[in-house]
Amino acid sequence: MNNELLAVRSVSKAFGGVQANQEISLTIPSGKIIGLIGPNGSGKTTLFNSIVGYHPVDQGSVRFQGKEITKMLVPQIARLGLLRTFQQTRIFSGLSCIGNMQISAPVVRSGLKSLFTKFPIDDMEDIEDILAFVGLHSKRHLLAGQLSFGQQKLLEFAMALIAEPKLLLLDEPTAGINPTLINGLIDRLRVANQELGITLFIIEHNMRVIMNIADHIYCLAHGQLLAEGPPDKIQNNQTVIDAYLGAN
Repeated sequence: MNNELLAVRSVSKAFGGVQANQEISLTIPSGKIIGLIGPNGSGKTTLFNSIVGYHPVDQGSVRFQGKEITKMLVPQIARLGLLRTFQQTRIFSGLSCIGNMQISAPVVRSGLKSLFTKFPIDDMEDIEDILAFVGLHSKRHLLAGQLSFGQQKLLEFAMALIAEPKLLLLDEPTAGINPTLINGLIDRLRVANQELGITLFIIEHNMRVIMNIADHIYCLAHGQLLAEGPPDKIQNNQTVIDAYLGAN
């Protein structure tokens, strides 16, 4: 894949005697939606954590926009425009949705092309526009801790958007979200990608979702890269099927 935005090369990470990631190499091209799948315990979240600096890798390198970030700290990486969301949300439960948005907004903004009213985001109207975009405008004055888990995930998505990422890593974005709302979330992810210009790298267990939205998919198993390719190729890959059924 050309137009390389993120390059992960031979990354390994172990916790004690457990090899969570073993010599994983992958490329995320700018402007695409890339999926990351694999059975539980395959090392997907560990890889995300390594990419954004939450724990140092044992070996290998991570480059973002051609810049070596392997040894950089989380805030330094975030300021470059590389952010992630979490399986278990990282929100400020004692603040309102608006308060969470305000605390997440960067001090210096890049002027990201947007479907919203204007950039930089400098007033309450813009914050409310993003909350409306993710479907939380009516909840904007509620404490984040009063939201359902699915709504908290939508708030975390909004918090990431206001920080103007170039690459956003989403860890199971549809988990905990009402099934009737998932199609709406898929549409918002597409808009974020196509109209806001945000490249997305998504861990997802909902195969219908990831096969529907991703341009390219990587599959991990036992901490190693098992397969990669376009959705139709991955969907019919017998090695991938065996990994999910436990044959591996």
